[in-house]
Order: sequence, then structure tokens, then C-alpha cells
Amino acid sequence: MQRCMKLKDKVVVITGAAQGLGQALAQRCSEEGAKVVVADLNLEGAQETAALLKDAIAVKVDVTKYADCEAVAQAAIEKYGRIDVLVSNAAIVMSGGIEEFDPEKWKFVVDVNLCGCFNSIKAVIPQFRKQGGGAVVQINSKSGKKGSAKNSAYAASKFGGIGLVESLALELAAENIRVNAICPGNMLDSPLWVNSLFKQYAKNQGITEEEVRQKYIDQVPMKRGCTYEDVANAMVFLACDDSSYMTGQGINVTGGQQMQP
Repeated sequence: MQRCMKLKDKVVVITGAAQGLGQALAQRCSEEGAKVVVADLNLEGAQETAALLKDAIAVKVDVTKYADCEAVAQAAIEKYGRIDVLVSNAAIVMSGGIEEFDPEKWKFVVDVNLCGCFNSIKAVIPQFRKQGGGAVVQINSKSGKKGSAKNSAYAASKFGGIGLVESLALELAAENIRVNAICPGNMLDSPLWVNSLFKQYAKNQGITEEEVRQKYIDQVPMKRGCTYEDVANAMVFLACDDSSYMTGQGINVTGGQQMQP
């Protein structure tokens, strides 16, 4: 598909980009003309992703460590001289009822999804200020706006992410730094769902994996799962100048699911 090159020559840092959605977002940024910094805890996977792109580097990062996030920002600046966009995508999912949820695992989900996002954003702000602006796109979730049973860690981290986005958007707006979020629906055909979440949710809910899939399809007015392309379309819009008057937004990409009771 011929792209419109809406990110031509922009430098985009993407966390959690070694596989899955993050890799798809990195590929889309490259197709739109961007130079991409592929950051992930899995350096080998990040290098494999970078090799698929036109102009990219791979950097290892543990987003729970601020020093790692600073190192990613520095690597981007050393290679490309600037950072135009941060896509904060690194995240994990662990689910379970409160009585069986190990407190350390619960905290780890929040550390990665919320604290990791804060660390990633904080690390690029000095460069954004130096160059007179920049854009942050946080990959959030429909779980950032509506809780779900036996999913407290993930939902809490994502609700916190929306608060982080709105607060930083207010703090940074006068400096031409925009902070927005995308809240995707369930990506039912992604490796995360196929290899992990269907099994987790089937166990937690006492139903089969096929019944889990149908349950989530039935919740979507448009009667399909969210795709990587759906999320990438919103990401490009928020990363490019088409959204230059938008900040502090959490855009639903859910096929209408967020309107269901």
C-alpha cells in the first residue's frame, strides 16, 4: 500500500517494538517516512525489527529503569540529532482475582505500564524543549476507561496512564509538546491474545477459549476485533501535524465497544 509519508524525516522512538503491536507500529512509521528508534527489553528482537525498516536503530531498554530510558533518548539524539515523536507502547498484561493475585506481580504490571510510560516520557522532554516541541503517543487500552473483573492490575495501570496523559498535556502544552493516548479494543488475532490472554481469561472466567473470543466479539457493535492497522492509523494521525491542535486526548479505537454497558 502506498503511504502518504505523513511522518517523513521525523524521528520516532517506540518502546516495546520488538514484536506484536510495537513492531507493527514501527513498520508503519517507517512506511510513512520516519527514522525509527526500536526500543525493547528484547534487544535481539529489536534488532530484527530494525532490520525490517528503511532507517532504524535498535536499543535495549527496561522502561522500569529511568536510566535506560535516558539512554534510549541519548541514542536517538546521537544517531539522528533530534526526537520528534515518542510512542510509549511497552506494556504487559497479567490478570487474576484479588485473592489469588500476588502483590509483587500486581505491582510489576503498574511499574511497567504506568511508571515505564512516565520514565519514557520524562527522558525525551529535555530534547523536546530544546527543539521547540514534540509529540507523545501513549498506547493505552479500552481498559484505561472502563474496569473489568479480575483485571485490576492492568486496568489500574491504564487508568493511571490516562491521568498521566491529561496531566502532562496541561503541563507541557505551552511548550508545543503534545501528549495523547490511543485506547485500542481487543486485538483478538494478535499473538498476545492467541498465545496468552485467551488462556488467562478462559481460566479466570471458567469458560473455553472459543467462548472467550465470542464474548468479546459480541461486545463490539462493529462485530470484529481491533487490528494493528486500526491502531497504526490513529498513531500516525496523533504523531503528525494533522493533530497539531490536539492534546490530552484518549482516542477510542474500539469499534464502538466503549459505548456498550
